[in-house]
Order: sequence, then structure tokens, then C-alpha cells
Amino acid sequence: MMTKTFFMPSVNMMGVGCLVEAIGSMKDYGYKKALIVTDRILNEIGIVAKVQSLLADVGIESAIYDGTHPNPTTVNVSEGLDVLRQHNCDCVISLGGGSPHDCAKAITLLAANGGDIRDYVGTDRSSKPHLPLIAINTTAGTASEMTRFCVITDVDNHIKMVIADKKITPIMSVNDPELMVGMPKSLTAATGMDAMAHAVEAYVSVGANPITDACALKAITMISQSLRHAVEDGSNIEARENMAYAQFLAGMAFNSALLGYVHAMSHQLGGAYDLPHGVCNAVLLPHVQEFNAKGAADRLKDIAAAMGADVRAMNDQQGAAACIAEIRNLLKDIGIPAGLAELNVKPEDLPMMATNALKDICCLTNPVQATHEEIVAIFKAAM
Repeated sequence: MMTKTFFMPSVNMMGVGCLVEAIGSMKDYGYKKALIVTDRILNEIGIVAKVQSLLADVGIESAIYDGTHPNPTTVNVSEGLDVLRQHNCDCVISLGGGSPHDCAKAITLLAANGGDIRDYVGTDRSSKPHLPLIAINTTAGTASEMTRFCVITDVDNHIKMVIADKKITPIMSVNDPELMVGMPKSLTAATGMDAMAHAVEAYVSVGANPITDACALKAITMISQSLRHAVEDGSNIEARENMAYAQFLAGMAFNSALLGYVHAMSHQLGGAYDLPHGVCNAVLLPHVQEFNAKGAADRLKDIAAAMGADVRAMNDQQGAAACIAEIRNLLKDIGIPAGLAELNVKPEDLPMMATNALKDICCLTNPVQATHEEIVAIFKAAM
């Protein structure tokens, strides 16, 4: 039997109010100055100032890089690295969703190893230990606060680069649902479906194992039960907390089992059009699973059951169809765009994006391997 490896941070704090406890625990690590990697919105609404105040209370100074783009770029990484070096920071705090987390991971990688972030595309290509990274999450979707992955957009070539490196795993993740209450409905929906895509792709992945299966199925159930409520009422702290746990479980699953064509194709849409990652995943998810049904129908049937469908009298193909129907119902209920055409994707770009998608590391664990023509066909179906 093939050896399986399971990855996650050594410390993970969850629950209402855990931010204060997490910052307090940083004092015990002996850090003196932190670089906070975040975005301008979180800075403007006072979340960054709150974290800075908590850090000051335990004697830790801080500098800020708040230029992170929603799809973090090679320019963002370079700018953030300059701030880190100017202030001689001995640790990094990523504050936000997947974009600040990914940007911070790339900064810590280059601070220790040098070179260009393009040099590290692939798996475990760094050689030196990185600066410690504490990831404070403000969304419920990417799970980047606890994974070994970061995705950076190459601004010169308009492609998303996937870096998988166990050394960039944060030493601590923080999921305080109080930080998520202010998320708008559209962001709640998009990040929630990003988590659903993580769980579904991890469960059908050829790299799945009993640990990742348990995490993925529980995440799928919790998202099915809570995402609609979180979108409908952003102040519903119970729904927010359930989504925080669900996206973390999904991260535990894909951090080890990896992903599939949904993410491989979504990365191309983000790189070419600068579109929101979660929205792209959501639109592609049912179409990729229709393709996967030819080889993973039994797994999709399990997912349908986890989403609440009664599949006891169904065969595998019927169960797969029920899964896809449940996904589409959820997408409709939370207001995800109906197709890529609504996102202004151009049909003439599909062959190019299909070519690049097949080069993406996420393809390796998809349960059914596709030709270039089949990837183009999935893109067209999602239009």
C-alpha cells in the first residue's frame, strides 16, 4: 500500500474570542517584531489596528504590508518582502483570507531562501527553514491558514503558480468567527463554495485516505447545513463558527489528498481574468463532477448522502447525479453566477486555458484523467 502523509500546523486555535488568546501565546515564542501581511480593506476597517494593539499589549512591535491583491501577485510578494527586510521582522502574521495567507507564505519562503518565487513552483523546492508564520483567518473558505500551499499570480505571464512546500505551513492558525461576521454575502458565498470544492475534490482524489475522507465528508455536511444560513444572516455566529470548522476540515482533507480539475481550471480563470477564486471554483464544480462521474460515481454518491440526499435506493450513477443536483441547488440558493459567460470569460481563450490547466499540479490527483479536448468541453459546458 502506498505511504500516505498528513500535514497540518502544530497549533490551531478555533472558536469565538480565540484571537486574544492566540496573540497572547505569541509572547511565549519570544518574537520581537512582526510583519502583518493583509489587505487595505482590513486595514481601513480597523481589524489591523486591533491586532496591532493586542501585539503591543504583549510587547511585540509590528509593521504592516497591506497591498495584497485579491489574487496575490509576484509584485505583492516583492513589496511585502521589502517591508519585512526594512523593519528586520522576526516573524510574520497573515491577516485575512487566502490572499494574505498565500502572499505571506511566499514572503517567508523568499526571506529564507532568496531568489524569485517562480523558482519554487512545484513541491518542496525550498531548502532552508522559513520565518515563523501565524495565520489569522477572517474568511471561511480557503483554509490557507493551515495548508502547505500558496498560489501566486505571475503578472508577466498572467498565470497562477502553485507552490506546495511543507516548510511554509504556518506554525499557528487562528479561526475566530467574530472576525468573519462582517463578510458580505457575496464573499461568504464564494469562500464557502471554495471550501466545498476543497472537500469534494479531496474526497474523489486518487490521493484520498481514511483520515482525509472523514474530514472531507464532515466538511461537506457542515457546509450543506450552515452556508445558506451564513449567507442569509452574516451575524449568525453559530453558522459562522460552523463554517470556520467546516473550511478547516476541508483544508485538512485537501492538504494531504490534494485536489483536481476544478482548481486546475479555476487557477487559469484567475490568472487570465483576475476573477474571484471561490466563484470560479463554484461555477466549475458541478461540471467537473459530471466528468468525474464516469470513474468516481460511488464517491460522488457518498457526497450526495453527506449533503442530505436519500441515496439508499440509488445505484452509483444515480447517486452521482443526485450529488450534482445538490451542488447546483446550493449554488442557486446562495446566489453564485450561473456560468462563466456572466464573468465575461471569452470562448476563444478556452483552448489556451485548457493547455495551462493540464500543466497544473492539481491535475495529478483528479480521479479521471482528461484530454485537452475534454478540458475545453468542460469549460464550454460551464459557460
